[in-house]
Amino acid sequence: MKNTIPLAVAALLALSGVSAAAARDMSGHAGNKMSAASDTLQLTDAQQKSIWNDVSRHASSQTAPTGFNAALGAAVPSDVSTYPLPRQARRDVPAVRPYRYAMMQDKLLIVNPSDHKIADIVSK
Repeated sequence: MKNTIPLAVAALLALSGVSAAAARDMSGHAGNKMSAASDTLQLTDAQQKSIWNDVSRHASSQTAPTGFNAALGAAVPSDVSTYPLPRQARRDVPAVRPYRYAMMQDKLLIVNPSDHKIADIVSK
């Protein structure tokens, strides 16, 4: 009976360690959580210039659907294609990592992927 208690305590500790490790792995790395996209993104002029330079090399401009006005907070129509931001843009401006983009009418639309609303607009 005396040997059973330390064994039970050791088993509980081992299970607790496994549970903590599993929880850490499911949420990403501990202390390294990626922030979620929101409907507003306030980029500095330098960040906008950097993103424009990184994205404009890869992007082709789409024609805006009839009646669509690209404005902050407006939802991008479903027939407008959005794309993940290029790796270099995500490195240069980490705040844009969770977002997608669309290029339209010489404007770079930074789009919240969860609700397709325009979080920021970057012009040439």
